[in-house]
Amino acid sequence: PVSAVDALADLERHLDGETVMTRDDATVDRELAELERAAQKTLDLEELARMRGTEPGARGDAYAAQAYGAKIGAAVAAADAVGERIASGTATGTALPYVPAAGAAASTRAVVSPVTLVVTAFGPVNDVRKAMTPELRGEGHELLLVDLGAGQGRLGGSCLAQVFGQLGDVPPDLDDPKRLANLYDALQDLLVKTKLTAYHDRSDGGLVVTALEMAFASGLGLELDVTAVHVDPFAALFAEELGAIIEVAAADVHQVTAALVNTGARVHAIGRASRGNHVRIAHAGKLVVDTQRTQLRARWSHVTYEIQRLRDDPTCAAEEHATRLDPAAPGLSAHLTFDPNPGPPRDQIPGGPPKKVTSPRVAILREQGVNGQIEMATAFHLAGFEPVDVHMTDLIEGRVDLSDMRGVVACGGFSFGDVLGAGRGWASTFRYNARANAALAAFLARDNTFLLGVCNGCQMLADLADQLPGAAHWPRFVRNRSEQFEAREVMLGIAESPSIFFRGMAGSRIPVATSHGEGRAELAPAQLVAIEQSGLVAARFVDGRGEIATTYPANPNGSPNGIAALTTADGRLTIMMPHPERVFRNVLMSWHPREWTFDRSPWMRMFANARTWVG
Repeated sequence: PVSAVDALADLERHLDGETVMTRDDATVDRELAELERAAQKTLDLEELARMRGTEPGARGDAYAAQAYGAKIGAAVAAADAVGERIASGTATGTALPYVPAAGAAASTRAVVSPVTLVVTAFGPVNDVRKAMTPELRGEGHELLLVDLGAGQGRLGGSCLAQVFGQLGDVPPDLDDPKRLANLYDALQDLLVKTKLTAYHDRSDGGLVVTALEMAFASGLGLELDVTAVHVDPFAALFAEELGAIIEVAAADVHQVTAALVNTGARVHAIGRASRGNHVRIAHAGKLVVDTQRTQLRARWSHVTYEIQRLRDDPTCAAEEHATRLDPAAPGLSAHLTFDPNPGPPRDQIPGGPPKKVTSPRVAILREQGVNGQIEMATAFHLAGFEPVDVHMTDLIEGRVDLSDMRGVVACGGFSFGDVLGAGRGWASTFRYNARANAALAAFLARDNTFLLGVCNGCQMLADLADQLPGAAHWPRFVRNRSEQFEAREVMLGIAESPSIFFRGMAGSRIPVATSHGEGRAELAPAQLVAIEQSGLVAARFVDGRGEIATTYPANPNGSPNGIAALTTADGRLTIMMPHPERVFRNVLMSWHPREWTFDRSPWMRMFANARTWVG
């Protein structure tokens, strides 16, 4: 096979204007066969060292690794050069090298396998609110296929070919890079003008899978006709040519089509999303697909489900799969019982007299491994506090004693890597250090202070519950029922409770971020009854209908009765597993209702409540 050095030389000649030698199919097949044999062959370290031109042994292997790293570095540099040529519009093609890799399988053996260089591009996003998702609007909107394949419908290497055990003939290709650049510019312009309501690129599976994924994300049906896409229905539905499906308001179809056709792309009106569960796709006057969306999603999700039930808790896997296949499942939703956008404080109204306000100080507390302090500090700052970065070593060594703080917030993360159990190591720092323990006790003895624990901070404070006034009822938090780390957006229902953080929010249902592996509240039956009777549950996980979530994934950790936040009788102490500080702006949410056009999310009310309580 061609070596990395040879490939780099080819690339260099290409960039300098020389012609890169094209290998015929027989040569490529022979090289692939050699690569396969090399990947299956095991070598002892002496032979591997000889191949690398070094002596065996630790020192020689280290030198080999350095030389090998240099080759990879050269490949990356070559890729950078390609990127520069593409960016300048001077590159008409690229030839990227592959670099073989060797990984030690044992002290005397190594397995050699080829590694492909992956080139990734990044670019700035000026306004994330202009980003498109596959979520469809449906009624009053039309779906357009934007085709950069010039109607060729090439099926080589496609998923359809794989299903039939074939490689296929001609694969899709970027025949004219300029058209791609023009299309990108046109789409950006349409985004700025808010002419697009949904977008999804055509890739694995072709048009039909692209459209279905949009329907799955939206809980809608489809009414499509792909006759104009290609004379062959298989090519129309399954070709993986470059392109996208976009959704456009019916009144904007003509304007959008004209703008996209002007880029050199072909544009076809293919139908629309429909309310309900039905999927109908026609070609040349015949109905080629006539089924239910949930039946197609059952097939689409089947492999995921089978893997999930073997890897995770099988009951959780079954519950999530059942939700996917429920045509009446509402998905995420929201309901507010308060004004989320009341306007600026009186002292900040433009034209009003300046008013000097002393910001109360709040300790943003962290330990080794905690990573949520920046978002937390920002949320409290926006609410009118002066956040102060306090590390546990500041308390232990006496640099900070909390005497001038009105609040202490224990942030989320992974203190001590959770090796002693989530939050337990952090709690032990308080429990077994006299100075830190005394500082916290003196802080809580003042009745004008508050304490908040989020995620890892929640777990830590729960472990200290026996030392916190009014917190004896708090549970320990243990491994999620799913047996997996859960990072997702879920719904949180605010309960009626004394918590100072949730005043005026009871009855609201708000999307929130969760990110934890040990969030299940462990409660004995009698303890659960006592907590429910006390009225000290501050928030619960709820489903899209607003009911208490008892199944996965609406209840991501399996806590009984959906318990997600707890407080004390005086409301000064609150712990919660979800992360409101990660979604204090609407743009930080994975999903929120379209009508939430204001900047700060409803979760800012929680931090503003604390500021109001402090006075």
